[in-house]
Amino acid sequence: MSSFDVDELFDVWDDLNFTGLLENGTRVAMGGCSATFDRSALLYTTCVLYVFIFVVGLAANGLVLWVNIRAQGTSAGSAAHPETHLYIAQLAAADLCVCATLPVWVSSLAQQGHWPFGETACKVTHLLFSVNLFGSIFFLACMSVDRYLSVTWPSDGEEGGRRRRRTRRAVCAGVWLLALVASLPDTYFLRAVKSSHGDVVLCRPVYPEEQAREWMVGIQLSFILLGFALPFPVIALAYALLARALSSSSSPATLAVEQERRVSRRVILAYIVVFLGCWVPYHGVLLADALSLLGLVPLSCGLENAVYVALHLTQCLSLLHCCFNPILYNFINRNYRYDLMKAFIFKYSTRTGLARLIEQTHHSETEYSAVAVDNPPKI
Repeated sequence: MSSFDVDELFDVWDDLNFTGLLENGTRVAMGGCSATFDRSALLYTTCVLYVFIFVVGLAANGLVLWVNIRAQGTSAGSAAHPETHLYIAQLAAADLCVCATLPVWVSSLAQQGHWPFGETACKVTHLLFSVNLFGSIFFLACMSVDRYLSVTWPSDGEEGGRRRRRTRRAVCAGVWLLALVASLPDTYFLRAVKSSHGDVVLCRPVYPEEQAREWMVGIQLSFILLGFALPFPVIALAYALLARALSSSSSPATLAVEQERRVSRRVILAYIVVFLGCWVPYHGVLLADALSLLGLVPLSCGLENAVYVALHLTQCLSLLHCCFNPILYNFINRNYRYDLMKAFIFKYSTRTGLARLIEQTHHSETEYSAVAVDNPPKI
């Protein structure tokens, strides 16, 4: 390393913006405790993980957006088909933007935390990351509610379909506005400041000195509230009700229908488990850090080291949702696979009979809503 070695880098990690990928106020105060872990290994491991998330997330979400654009272009004036993919497209766009910011943070890490891009880029990059991260989480909650309502209260006629489309568009606008508002406080305090440890410029929050601890804890708790405590119960409850509705539907209990119901329940369970797996570890560690800052949970040096390492690794785990979302909400969806085949077939083999066959496939809005079934269950 050029300006100073890794040990010196980690001695001032409290000043770095690395943990600011999710929330700039997030950090565990290492205090006077000596590190009992391999600091350079932690740095390089997180860099490699972020590069992996960037490559996979960018490719998967880019493909989802491309297929949705192609599907809208080939729907030949059908209003229903593009609307069923509205939340999907918004989710993919949010995850894509989250992944697109990762190379900037990795570049800063590779320079021992130095931020060479200026204060404006510091604020804009964080704002772009934070808005889209919140947006991704909020759209998952919206999709869960929309799918349940689409099954239990299907749109009645053309007027009902138009009303539901207007509602979805209004919800999308509201989600982006809420995500922006949630991201503004921490972004406001971001500064490009010179570190006291060497000639290094850092992109990090600078809170009012008299209330620095209160602001830091407030930012942490607000992220826990908006990023998990509120959206997860909505997601879990909506999908639990959807699973019950599918199980209790009055559709003829044929072997094929029962198989579709089992698949739907498994997919619903996967939605909940993946969300929990990605976010519970990070929010659990973040809560422990907030409680320690408030003095409610005293940490020994060993626990401080463990929380410190866990905080950075669970951040990487939480961002894996940008890679899982395209798989769960798109690639296992039958209509999406049809759209994917159509997109490639119409682009590279428009004269094939298979293209015409797939074009005639019925795309049902309730298939999107009911996760994995082609026909709406009779509730």
